[in-house]
Amino acid sequence: MKLLAPFGPHSGIGFIGLGVMGGGMANCLLRKGYRLQVFARNPQAARAFVAAGAQAAPSAAALARQCQLVFLSLSDTAAVEAVLFGPDGLAAGLQPGSCVVDTSTIAAASARDFARRLEQRGVWLLDAPVSGGQQGAEAGTLGCMVGGAAEAVSACREVMGSFCKTITHVGESGAGQTVKACNQVAVAGALLGVADAIALARTQGVDPALMREVLLGGTARSFSLEKHGPRIIEGSFKPGFRARLMRKDLRLALDTARAANAVLPTATLAEQLLDALCEGGRADWDWSAVALEVQQRCGLSIAQAMEPS
Repeated sequence: MKLLAPFGPHSGIGFIGLGVMGGGMANCLLRKGYRLQVFARNPQAARAFVAAGAQAAPSAAALARQCQLVFLSLSDTAAVEAVLFGPDGLAAGLQPGSCVVDTSTIAAASARDFARRLEQRGVWLLDAPVSGGQQGAEAGTLGCMVGGAAEAVSACREVMGSFCKTITHVGESGAGQTVKACNQVAVAGALLGVADAIALARTQGVDPALMREVLLGGTARSFSLEKHGPRIIEGSFKPGFRARLMRKDLRLALDTARAANAVLPTATLAEQLLDALCEGGRADWDWSAVALEVQQRCGLSIAQAMEPS
């Protein structure tokens, strides 16, 4: 395919998916002075970005005709496929030599398939899921794991630096999604350990906040203990990262593992607990509320588990 020159301030930049994560990334691009076009199925979602200097496109295809580089931040694989290849999708308007950077978390196999389909049109696709949450998106400090051609990564690196602190090329198409799946598996396991520790302290009448302070001074110190420990102890589960989205991510990881005849015991348990949480009416709570399921299995009531210490 056509070799890519680096995208920069004079390139047409598009963004689709203006939710919690995408909105933060889009705002970072606007603050850096990029000429940004946005598309949202709900026009009201684009108003704040237009007020900040973006232009609203009437469709994904119309946006593609004006942009050489398009970012996606969407909820799942089906949404990405619809935006790329559905009626009035990006594929209908993208020119050869343009590039799509998909920051969504989707199946690695789908990322590879979408890359092949766009390559037939002379368009590059990078699967570039991010880590760092809403705060990282707003502050421009996300970590990004990128799968795809090295020349495309190089061409996009400057623009992606508007919202990423680290950008790591981890391999060919699909590799970014695989590494993101590994990330979600690891953080789920870490949180389950924290949830178990807090539940054990409560069953023994030990102040979980004091227990946490002790653990932070030793080898048990972790991001989950630092960030999610207080949420669990205080019973405060305003999202954050919603439980239904973490369940979706773990299901992607488990599907990938099953395709390789691999078993992920900890991720399997975490998905089961998240499923119980979501089916219990808490799908839009922060995913750390999975600790409620752990504490219930230890004989604690919901009221006990959510009683501030």
